[in-house]
Amino acid sequence: MTLTYDKLYLGGAWQKPSSSATITVVSPSTEDVIGSVPEGLEADVDAAVSAARAAFDDPAGWSSWHPARRAEVMERLADEMDKRAGEMAQRVSSQNGMPVAVSGALEVVFPQILLRYYAGLAKGTPTDEERPGLLGGTTLVRRQPVGVVAAIVPWNFPQALAAFKYAPAFAAGCTLVVKPSPETVLDSYLFAESLEAAGVPAGVINIVPAGREVGAYLVQHPGVDKVAFTGSTAAGRSIAEVCGRLLRPVTLELGGKSATIILDDAALDLAAVGEKLFGATLLNQGQTCYLGTRILAPRSRYDEVVELFTTFASVMKLGDALDPATQIGPMSSARHRDRVEGYIAKGKSDGARVTIGGGRPAGVEHGFYVEPTVFADVDNSSTIAQEEIFGPVLSVIAYGDDAEAIAIANDSDFGLGGTVWTDDHDRGLAVAKQIKTGTIGINGYLPDPTAPFGGVKASGLGRELGPEGLAAYQVLQSVYL
Repeated sequence: MTLTYDKLYLGGAWQKPSSSATITVVSPSTEDVIGSVPEGLEADVDAAVSAARAAFDDPAGWSSWHPARRAEVMERLADEMDKRAGEMAQRVSSQNGMPVAVSGALEVVFPQILLRYYAGLAKGTPTDEERPGLLGGTTLVRRQPVGVVAAIVPWNFPQALAAFKYAPAFAAGCTLVVKPSPETVLDSYLFAESLEAAGVPAGVINIVPAGREVGAYLVQHPGVDKVAFTGSTAAGRSIAEVCGRLLRPVTLELGGKSATIILDDAALDLAAVGEKLFGATLLNQGQTCYLGTRILAPRSRYDEVVELFTTFASVMKLGDALDPATQIGPMSSARHRDRVEGYIAKGKSDGARVTIGGGRPAGVEHGFYVEPTVFADVDNSSTIAQEEIFGPVLSVIAYGDDAEAIAIANDSDFGLGGTVWTDDHDRGLAVAKQIKTGTIGINGYLPDPTAPFGGVKASGLGRELGPEGLAAYQVLQSVYL
């Protein structure tokens, strides 16, 4: 079935777009056209920002509501999204190739968890605090919503990463303009239906599907007070430059090239750790920013680790994203598949050894598939070890002792995720504390809503999730009493 929409969700209503331009959505599993939506242009951004501005500036509007009242709306929205979870998982997977088993476990679960978490946090976190001063007086410290937020969302986890932004922003009292990626727009319409059914006030959230140029226009729009972006480091740098010039707050969650550090005492039984390894290295066929695609293996066990990951990749079921049994789906687009294949070719030409994969699956005539690929004999200075591939490609790098493993892990422009695998918890924690990264797991990796998530170095600025994520959408005012 082809889904066709002809309106945009602006100001709490379905409105006619400013032009006849459209975004056509192609299934990466079949290469068939599966839908189309209006392509937002600059005039549509103007309308969206105007609606968000009016909703925020209304003296009796969303930003002035008691947090508990906003929380009630957020909880209703979570309930409405629960009702549409099955269809949402299908829409996400049909657009970006995410295995439906993954979208069903994450994309249609995490947003509701975040809405309910931040609703509770809003109700339990005072917005005003009196502090006794050191000079004899008292100061009232007020936490106020930052204003209109431009939320720019990538295609790899379109629902979860949108919720990373709108859930805390809602709790703070902000209004938003959300720009989905052109690759994933059909899910945003189902989300808009949930907003409407939940009674989210007009203008509190506006959705403009559009490309990069319109996104750039939104970032510098004079009606925007803050930008929240998840995407590539290159795009993040451009956004940071604009926000720096405008002195506009910005949160950037960018790329990664994280290390999976296998310590020499780690138990490597795929039956026991395979599911957690998958979540830390190949989730969403490598199209996940925090994955540890650099596998650091002790020289004393190097061949064993290479064999383990070769076997691991070989048993992955590759197929249509909508098949519940699929573990590795297609790349999101033909262009992205070409990019991943370019990195595989570069790894081969630089002398790394392919132990499995390295091409397109045999007998598959349609879809943007790349075989799960493992490289051995990889030097950490090589292109495939230093640049984010964003595909099912793992590079196994040898090290001597823990100190060298830490040095190799930190020898990267990025610092977003990572894992340490060991049978000694204290040793693993000691290693983890020395890795220059925003997040890291021991014997597994799964971001938790209560803890700050984000990167250092080229992996971004600021944090999402946790109380810190709420604070990112607030500004402080001190009133000296």
